[in-house]
Amino acid sequence: MSVRRVTSQDVARYAGVSRTTVSLVLNNVDAQISVDTRQRVLEAAKQLNYHPNASARRLVQGRTRVIGFIEHHSPYQTFADAFMAEVLRGLHAVARQYNYHVIFEPSSDDDHARDHCVQLVQERHVDGIVYSGPRFNDLALERLVESNIPVVLQGYLPGCPFPSVDIDNVASARLATEHLISLGHTQIAMITNGPLMYTAATDRMAGFKSAMQAAGLAVNENWVRIGSFTPESGFRAMSSMLQDQIKPSAVFIASDVVAIGAIEAIHQCDLRIPEDVALVGFDDIPWAAYLNPPLTTIRVPAHALGWSAGHLLIQTLDDESLDLDHVVLETELIVRRSCGKTMQ
Repeated sequence: MSVRRVTSQDVARYAGVSRTTVSLVLNNVDAQISVDTRQRVLEAAKQLNYHPNASARRLVQGRTRVIGFIEHHSPYQTFADAFMAEVLRGLHAVARQYNYHVIFEPSSDDDHARDHCVQLVQERHVDGIVYSGPRFNDLALERLVESNIPVVLQGYLPGCPFPSVDIDNVASARLATEHLISLGHTQIAMITNGPLMYTAATDRMAGFKSAMQAAGLAVNENWVRIGSFTPESGFRAMSSMLQDQIKPSAVFIASDVVAIGAIEAIHQCDLRIPEDVALVGFDDIPWAAYLNPPLTTIRVPAHALGWSAGHLLIQTLDDESLDLDHVVLETELIVRRSCGKTMQ
């Protein structure tokens, strides 16, 4: 047996007001409505257990109260990356705080994906977008700029007009490399977090090379390998590196997820960590402390990145002035057993 849905007309009759008054009160529109009338409408809605129809409310307000989160990786790369789960958790937390919802979309770089980013807003599925993983020559971002859509970057892209939230990737990678140098390592390799079209990957490589140069150490380009956000890419990069007759004594891996695969490759070659190869990762994903051995890494405030990007977007949507267009959050070196003690 079906139950008839309570409508705004029912609330209007119960409160003795017009449907327009009900709509103004329940959508919290600033109108000249007396306190007594407003209270009668709210009490009527409560008594009748009335919930406004979301589609109708969107038409009236022109707002969906939904934020789109676009992660510019393939779906497989996205769901393999534990770091992004923490970013999304932070975004969800701020969205709930301000009564928004979140739609999550992995995105590749084909024409359909680029169009889909714009369609999310143009077809009124979302009010704005948090865009993660910007790349040089990012065609999807170019489409968003052309479409005048509210966007906040989680990441940074020089010359991009959108507000952004990020860390200092160059300084953080430099800190990781300097730690290995301080332990006496001179033969240091690097595996990036992703392809160099991603700004974060380029910046982390720049930080690695800067630390090596400052210490007077040569960078062996044969020991600089490209990861792809997955454990498999770390396994392949580390395995191929360990085939060389001369092997590095330490590796900076610019992603803990990539480092998981590299650790397995080292174990399969019957090498010990840190005695044969010392490691420093990047991100401090939740299980970095439980790897074998526990991973020294750069702690990135993933939850805060998501929260801050969402907060900037909500401020933009609510026409509030921004204190900062580009927010840079702090990182920290977390020392665990994967580095070992100072070399003699």
